[in-house]
Amino acid sequence: MTLPLALTGLFWLGAALLSLGLARRAALWRQGRDAQVAWSGLFAIPKRYFVDLHHVVARDPFIARAHVAVAGGAIAVLALAAANYGLMLYLPALDVLMLLAAVMMFAGALLVRSRRQSPPPRLSKGAWNRLPKSLLLFAVGAGLAAVLALSGDALGSAAKLLALLALAGLTLGGAELALGIGLGGPMKHAVAGLLHLAFHPRQERFSGNKRSTDLKPLDLDANDFGVEKPVDFAWNRLLSFDACVQCGKCEAACPAYAAGQPLNPKKLIQDMVTGLASGDGQGYAGNPHPGQALRGGDAQQPILGGLLAEDTLWSCTTCRACVQECPMLIEHVDTVVSLRRHVTLTRGTVPNKGAEALANLRDTDTVGGYPLAARYHWAVDLNVPVLLPGEHADWLLLAGEGAFDMRYQRALRALVQVLKAAGLKIAVLGEAEPDCGDLARRLGDEATFQQLADKMMSTLRHYHFEHIVTPDPHLFHCLANEYPALGGNYRIQHHSQVIAELLDKRQLPLKADAETTTITYHDPCYLARYNGETDAPRRVFKGIGIKVVEMERAGMKSRCCGWGGGASFTDIPGERRIPDMRMDDVRATGAGTVAVACPNCTAMLEGVVGERAEVVELAELVAARLVKA
Repeated sequence: MTLPLALTGLFWLGAALLSLGLARRAALWRQGRDAQVAWSGLFAIPKRYFVDLHHVVARDPFIARAHVAVAGGAIAVLALAAANYGLMLYLPALDVLMLLAAVMMFAGALLVRSRRQSPPPRLSKGAWNRLPKSLLLFAVGAGLAAVLALSGDALGSAAKLLALLALAGLTLGGAELALGIGLGGPMKHAVAGLLHLAFHPRQERFSGNKRSTDLKPLDLDANDFGVEKPVDFAWNRLLSFDACVQCGKCEAACPAYAAGQPLNPKKLIQDMVTGLASGDGQGYAGNPHPGQALRGGDAQQPILGGLLAEDTLWSCTTCRACVQECPMLIEHVDTVVSLRRHVTLTRGTVPNKGAEALANLRDTDTVGGYPLAARYHWAVDLNVPVLLPGEHADWLLLAGEGAFDMRYQRALRALVQVLKAAGLKIAVLGEAEPDCGDLARRLGDEATFQQLADKMMSTLRHYHFEHIVTPDPHLFHCLANEYPALGGNYRIQHHSQVIAELLDKRQLPLKADAETTTITYHDPCYLARYNGETDAPRRVFKGIGIKVVEMERAGMKSRCCGWGGGASFTDIPGERRIPDMRMDDVRATGAGTVAVACPNCTAMLEGVVGERAEVVELAELVAARLVKA
């Protein structure tokens, strides 16, 4: 048999094995719930791959270059092999192109190999250490095959040996892909990852609303109580788990993992893969959940108590650092909340003070169990009108849960001073303001969230206002991004955005001789990562003559304060406290003051014991620079 015919046979054998493997994997995905998908997403794969996915990959220039070379070269080799040998064209021009693509792939594989020689600790090992060798073998085999096809009889007696080497390289290297999808090897991500881009559970990522979440309201009347077993996930979410490349970027970004709490987001996704395939988990060769042994699971069995320990589930702060860093665009946080929903709604077993907080929300509409009439006691001497039903205000201030905290009341008073100094007509709801439901939703109590959201929307319908302003990023996110699914659409801004606009328009009377100071700034997760707002606070600081020394983890990479997702209530122990680690980040800048723009961040950083930087709210800094009337 001549080499071209052997290559044709090898190509179709590989295609058949790949198809069988894909069918086997697809059968595992189809165990999940139905999901509405648009098949047109298949045509969007190139754009989502080269733009959306590579936008994340490009944050690491080295691996971006390696990925472009090895993946681009491999795709080109396969496409050219399909045309030239699969269709039996045997055109020399295509062999030339295949040789160039093989060289490109070989260069990329060498880069991948060099990364594996001194790997960062976040990378999984095991079968993933084999991958560079398989890629090199395939590239060498493809290159040799192209050279032999172009050389004709010029190589003489060496041609037969080289042909055998080419076929061996293509066979051994190609087996990684052809068999990997069906056997669950590393290269399953190549197929699953592309399909994941087409059928992503949160299609809004690829449109204008990249800051949404996939926490769709549950149909509680239809007994939809979240996810208990792997098969309770939608099939396209099971597919998304298989897209994971175990790079560990989520692991390196996770505050809970850094604190030694029993959560590793990479391992969490691999736990779901293990459950999907009903495995024993022993094939995982990455870092575990701290303090936890490897576990197996079954697609039809409960995840909690099997694949996952209870404390792992409650360690997540929902800060979304994992989602922000994932090059495969996997949604870890939505997975966690889906699991919490089932536990909370069916068993009600939320650890530590989490259950108490939920009970308070149900009984009093406040997390701390305070009387609603006390929410605006701090404003009694500020002449802020309480809006009555039917009345109108330009700006409605929603203070949120922070209004009950004596420390944060200073920040709220400063905010009122700033807004009034700018001439804004503001009003509050007084005791009519309920909780927005953010904490209830993150702790999995979707029933209480929907009740609180309905109460908030029903309340707001009785008032007339142009805008809503709030200093609470969690309340801001709920009303801006989660209430629309329930029928509530509001023009709401975070107070940093409003103050930045006022400074831009020179509506604030500032002292001309204010001393220039240096601070650092802590970006709240629900303002930065959830809503993409990192610029407005910095515009405020610049506008009032304050220089910001940035922490290493700032902006979209900011480290969580440790409050989000109810973590300050579930309080799962670790080796360190997350706010202590964040204060270490502050100390590393040398700044004596850290500015915050969230009541929860204020409380967490103020709670750090020992010598630390002064914690000052953004509005307080602005108020201190106002010309006093």
